Amino acid sequence: MPVSPEILKQVKAIELRTRGLVGTLFAGEYRSVFRGQGMEFAEVRAYEAGDDFRTIDWNVSARLGSPYVKTFTEERELTLMLVVDQSGSTRFGEPVSKAGLAVEVASVLALAAAYHNDRVGALLFADEVEAVIPPRKGRRHALRVIRDLVAFQPAGSRTNLAASLSYASRLLRHHSIVVVLSDFIAEGWDRPLRRLAARHEVVAITVDDPREHDLPESGWIEMQDAETGRRVLVDTGSREVRQRLKALAARRREERIRTLTASGADLVMLETGTDYALPLRRAFALRARRIRRG
Repeated sequence: MPVSPEILKQVKAIELRTRGLVGTLFAGEYRSVFRGQGMEFAEVRAYEAGDDFRTIDWNVSARLGSPYVKTFTEERELTLMLVVDQSGSTRFGEPVSKAGLAVEVASVLALAAAYHNDRVGALLFADEVEAVIPPRKGRRHALRVIRDLVAFQPAGSRTNLAASLSYASRLLRHHSIVVVLSDFIAEGWDRPLRRLAARHEVVAITVDDPREHDLPESGWIEMQDAETGRRVLVDTGSREVRQRLKALAARRREERIRTLTASGADLVMLETGTDYALPLRRAFALRARRIRRG
């Protein structure tokens, strides 16, 4: 399929804009963050002074009457699957849309995977799964993933996150890292996410726009649901209306956090108009520390 010069220009811009982040943010943290999926069991051997007690194989130790530890070797490659929401609700936001933010963060992760010679693929969805890029290695393939992310135009507008997560579960036969980038404005995705996280390492990256939870004072405005087309008039000049909507948005965010945390996924929260590098790095550093603590 021919690619327009404008798409190629956008891909190049993303690559240049994120080069420093990929090189510094993930050079040392990428492997430690995903260490659990980068190690495979090798053998057991007798415990030696200085060994980490957390690696003791208690079943073998009990059977043989003395302590034995598990040893691991680093897998040659990891598989990273990017599940990217491009539904109507993600087309909202400024100066960049939530969809645009999801694409750029996914691009950073794709380039980080290529940097470490890992396999990376993508699944793009709206009201259904509309595009799947099978995981492969190499910088050229990572750039192909970014190209397809940038060029993607969804046929649908609604969000079927549940079906997309179930699709990812069926697609990935081996233990993988799954990064879900979405605003999670959908129903019924909690159970499919739990099933996905039970088999894979899942990181949920939420993308929001500040105006979704803190409306500006702009008088009467007409608001349209990007997915259903439904229109309503809202008096943003009323402090009471703004406070009520803010409280409703806060409850939804809190419920989303509880559901994501309960699923077993790691959570990263991003907003449009804010530099994503710092919260992304902070979240990954916290995860790396937690893994090291065992």
